[in-house]
Amino acid sequence: MAAQETKARILAAAFQEFAEYGVAGARVDRIAKNAACNKNLIYVYFASKENLFATVLDHHLADAYAGLEFTPQNLPDLTRRVFDYVQANPDVYRLLAWATLERTAARPPARAREHDRKIPLIRDEQTSGTVDGALPPELILMAVMALATAWSPAFPFGATANPGTSLEPAVIREAVGEMVERIVRPAPAQESSQR
Repeated sequence: MAAQETKARILAAAFQEFAEYGVAGARVDRIAKNAACNKNLIYVYFASKENLFATVLDHHLADAYAGLEFTPQNLPDLTRRVFDYVQANPDVYRLLAWATLERTAARPPARAREHDRKIPLIRDEQTSGTVDGALPPELILMAVMALATAWSPAFPFGATANPGTSLEPAVIREAVGEMVERIVRPAPAQESSQR
């Protein structure tokens, strides 16, 4: 039981450290101090700082995916829900940004699994005519995620880059949903051919 509690403290401390500093800037000494454990235990449990980062990111992404039901039949609503998640959990998105920037950790398994699971679901909606079939499903998923996460403080053109904006988060939330609606709406010719 003590080992599980220690691991949990390490993961919590590592989450804060990596969100703040990334992999390169994170210090195992600080993680150990904040987790109230011996530094060597981090290496015993996780082998390396990079493996610890991958574990932390995979855990948080798996939680996010579990809490955000993927609804390919209503991608605008999904965009709004992802927007809400990112606003409520900026450190998770910051971890993802660090992973993308540094490329020091392997692609988290949860992220790869979710991406691979979602593409055929979008393709099914394209086949049924509820989503524009002219765009590759990979680009549709990218558009949903990019628009939903663009106002995150970790995004270079988001909230931090625009501190004086008069746009309220609720306005942005609705706007990104409407943008996705325009992207995925079948063209008129497509709609009539489905009837």
